[in-house]
Amino acid sequence: MTETYLSPIWISLKTVVTATAITFILGIAAARWMVNYRGRLKSLIDGLFILPMVLPPTVVGLVLLVIFGRNGPIGKMLLQLGTTVVFSWPATVITAVVVAFPLMYLTVRGSFEQIDPNIEDAARTLGASEWKVFWSVTLPLAVPGVVSGAILSFARALGEFGATLMLAGNLPGRTQTIPVAIYFAVEAGEPRTAWVLVLVVLCLSLSAIAGLAYWKGKNVGLRSISTDNG
Repeated sequence: MTETYLSPIWISLKTVVTATAITFILGIAAARWMVNYRGRLKSLIDGLFILPMVLPPTVVGLVLLVIFGRNGPIGKMLLQLGTTVVFSWPATVITAVVVAFPLMYLTVRGSFEQIDPNIEDAARTLGASEWKVFWSVTLPLAVPGVVSGAILSFARALGEFGATLMLAGNLPGRTQTIPVAIYFAVEAGEPRTAWVLVLVVLCLSLSAIAGLAYWKGKNVGLRSISTDNG
């Protein structure tokens, strides 16, 4: 019985942590690129980045299944290498990254767009390279958005169900995440198992949101003290 609870919890945690780390990097890179990009395809690319957030999860799962399936472009390449991601743990990570990416991207892009370009220009006039300007000026100023995006991405990845079920399936001990386990526990007439897992998800999600609220409140307080002292 303990395995019934621990297995999906462990799979979800390692999936969400991995997906959040990947989304963190991809979201920052994509947001920075889009802020500087001035091409004619900007609206189209921006829409593609946001699309997984507005599409039904089953549609996202079907698209991923077409891409990573045996006849898909990436699926064929993987088969030639003797492997596949369909119905495997990496599939849970891929779906979590895809559905969580828009939240990270939008939040960080908004933070980047609010930065006064004159501050970055001042660093350039002092001889700083673009790379140094980004790491020393842009990213520190965007930290609130980056942290918010990461926590929201964590919560979204934790709750992913539809796309995960289509691409990764329901394999206990391998791909069965908490949301998938809850669904099949209800289907099997095991409400106790379902409610235990629901409470776990609630605790994890509320902890993440509470942590974000505490962090924001602490930073606002520090800024107020700094302003008063100034």
